[in-house]
Amino acid sequence: MSTKPNFTESKYIVVLIFVTSLFLMWGVSMTLGDTLNKHFQNVLHISKFRSAYVQLSIFGAYAVMGIPAGLFMKRFGYKNGVLMGLAFYALGAFLFVPAANAESFAFFRIALFILACGMATLETVAHPFVAALGDQRTSDQRINFAQAFNGVGGVIGPFVGSFILQSGLEHSNDLIAVKHLYIIIGCVVAAVALMFSFVKIPAITDSHVVAEDAYAVAGVEDADVSLFKQKHFLFAVVAQLFNVAAQGGTWAFFINYGSEVMHFTDSHSARFFSFSMVMMMIGRFAGTALMRFIKPYKLLSIFAAGNIIMCIIVAQGFGWPSFVALLFINFFFSIMFPTIFSLGLKDLGPKTQQASSFIVMGVVGGGVFPLLMGLIANHNVATAYYMPIICYVVIFLFGFLYPRLNRKVTA
Repeated sequence: MSTKPNFTESKYIVVLIFVTSLFLMWGVSMTLGDTLNKHFQNVLHISKFRSAYVQLSIFGAYAVMGIPAGLFMKRFGYKNGVLMGLAFYALGAFLFVPAANAESFAFFRIALFILACGMATLETVAHPFVAALGDQRTSDQRINFAQAFNGVGGVIGPFVGSFILQSGLEHSNDLIAVKHLYIIIGCVVAAVALMFSFVKIPAITDSHVVAEDAYAVAGVEDADVSLFKQKHFLFAVVAQLFNVAAQGGTWAFFINYGSEVMHFTDSHSARFFSFSMVMMMIGRFAGTALMRFIKPYKLLSIFAAGNIIMCIIVAQGFGWPSFVALLFINFFFSIMFPTIFSLGLKDLGPKTQQASSFIVMGVVGGGVFPLLMGLIANHNVATAYYMPIICYVVIFLFGFLYPRLNRKVTA
């Protein structure tokens, strides 16, 4: 008789806590980058379209680092992959100092790109790492749990960013606050890397490679089948691309929406952005709990349908009803990234790490989509929110069709 799988095992708890902290760290940097969008518009006097190159720099790094990070992880292991990611992260943060001194948008984009190479490496490593810390049947729950702390970081990022925006209003050419903030971030990341280098990693039998349940065994038996013949994996890459595209566009112009539709100050809008990250964090904890009763792919479709409705309301520019809907986009968005990631990795056996690299590369959608939304937002920021509907339709279809894409899954 099969028993209900545990969330994780006691020997993995310390490692799980440490790896979960990585999710918080890149949550801070991701949302802080969206806050910098508006700050660069104010201080460096650039358009909404050009400020969207911030997202291109961040998400473009994912396309560059996805495969190299996966190959590095496969050759040198999870721990060394984490350390490499933290090294890039810290280096990029410290490069903000000369970028701020030069008051150069191009230099800032280089610093952001290097920092994001670290974020991309951490994401490539951390997701399969967390998935491996226990039974494959509970990997969805572990990844969503870890991603909930990404939401905590998402709250911290715009909250801190609101002080940068306030500084930008008081001193029109002030990049000092940005410089000081990233010095602190660089020091914290370097300290975390040093501590993690001393953490002993227990022997891990990757639950995606060798597992006791029938689905995982089938995955090992199909090890010789090309990764690109796995329909659920291919659709996961596409769904993740559109998912992060929607995220990048929604977050990039949140503060502009608050300023132009609600007539808030930039710092006030940034605080609401921080609150929207609280909504995302609540959504992830709620989603983790709901997945014990609702299959992850079904919940994914439900949440995608919710965001289609929210985007329609936001695009009307109705004032508070539309702004509340904008806040709720993050609630429904909450489970999408980790759930798509986990569903895409199911039953791939020894190809799991390679698949993780490709799914991370799908994140490049977040670099392209804000540019397209920026062209519309230059004329009407509310109307620009019709565009993410396309993305949520793709995500809905991924969840709805998942049992047919992955025949090992029962409806």
